[in-house]
Amino acid sequence: MDQKIIEIVGKKLLEIEKEHTVTILYAVESGSRAWGFESLDSDYDIRFVYVHPKNWYLNILPKRDVIEYPIIDEYDYSGWDLRKTLFLINKSNPVFFEWLKSPIVYYKDEYFYTIMEELAKEYFSPISSVYHYVHMASGNYRQFLQADEVKIKKYFYVLRPIMDCMWIENCKESPPMEFEKLLMQITDTELLGAISELLRKKRAGIELGIEPKIKIINNFIESTLQHFENAVHTFDPKKKPNQELLEKGFIKILENSEKKCKKIQKFEKTS
Repeated sequence: MDQKIIEIVGKKLLEIEKEHTVTILYAVESGSRAWGFESLDSDYDIRFVYVHPKNWYLNILPKRDVIEYPIIDEYDYSGWDLRKTLFLINKSNPVFFEWLKSPIVYYKDEYFYTIMEELAKEYFSPISSVYHYVHMASGNYRQFLQADEVKIKKYFYVLRPIMDCMWIENCKESPPMEFEKLLMQITDTELLGAISELLRKKRAGIELGIEPKIKIINNFIESTLQHFENAVHTFDPKKKPNQELLEKGFIKILENSEKKCKKIQKFEKTS
């Protein structure tokens, strides 16, 4: 990642902290740049987890638990509150598991990350994740790749979730974000060549417009989708851990954040 981009994102994250009185614990790239099939003009999809001061959580009525900004100059910022993040982990939300594996990390609080990584291992549900990715792949396939002529770039938004399912089936763990790692699962050399050529063109900024659908890729998508639609119920449902694990993690991260804030305030008063 270009150092200038890192500086731009870092500056914005500091502005977000001040504007909303929060502490950002983790910030990553989550879109096509993290997946590894970005175009030259792709947006920067910055996703982050933040925590409020302790008293913010002492309330009766729920408060807004996301921070979102409109896209400006190709930068898209969106974040989840810590409590919301843990709630989604409890539901085995694959999106956050992807964030934890992003190859592009703008900021990482090591204490937070260690706890979250352990929780993710406990709460990862193969069956929930496969349902999520099958739904995503089938929806995109029906919408974009059924006609004789299709938007070629849309293949990536079907292939990635399909290969996520393959990874879960083969490795029994949440899949990596990088498309090339997922692609290593393809053993058919002709199919691999067709997908690799699409990837090369997209990265090079070659316009992938409306073209005849690629039969070998469509056949692979249809057969693999059919397999997972039939097999998804056989995946391990995995018994959910006691919610005390999440509550303890929440308290530990919140207390650690409070301690760090007090140290900073003490330094500012004495400097």
